[in-house]
Amino acid sequence: MPSPKIRPLRIKVTCGPEDPERCNQAFTVAATAVAAGADVGLWLTGEAAWFGTPGRAEAFDLPLATPLADLRDAVLAGGQLTVCTQCADRRDITAEDLLPGVRIAGAAVFTEEILGEGVQALVY
Repeated sequence: MPSPKIRPLRIKVTCGPEDPERCNQAFTVAATAVAAGADVGLWLTGEAAWFGTPGRAEAFDLPLATPLADLRDAVLAGGQLTVCTQCADRRDITAEDLLPGVRIAGAAVFTEEILGEGVQALVY
């Protein structure tokens, strides 16, 4: 029996260390979806924008959770990690500040991606 088609998934995380469980859940779902073979895009907005820069995910700590840096790296290895343009600007984060493979893009790109055929969008 053929395996079911896995549709594209776009996840937007709207929080950072101020809401660690919600933040970690978004990264966990994204990394799990990558492992399942899905086309995954994880969008970092608000305080989560910092997780596109070196050292921030490594400093994140949530007991009994997979380290955020490991989840981030899994997404980078098999999906796309994007920092919101306005969120980056508000935090003075530039493309040069980002980890390799992380991009900065805005609402128009997010909207284009989530309106694609069969795309599932989740917001945390």
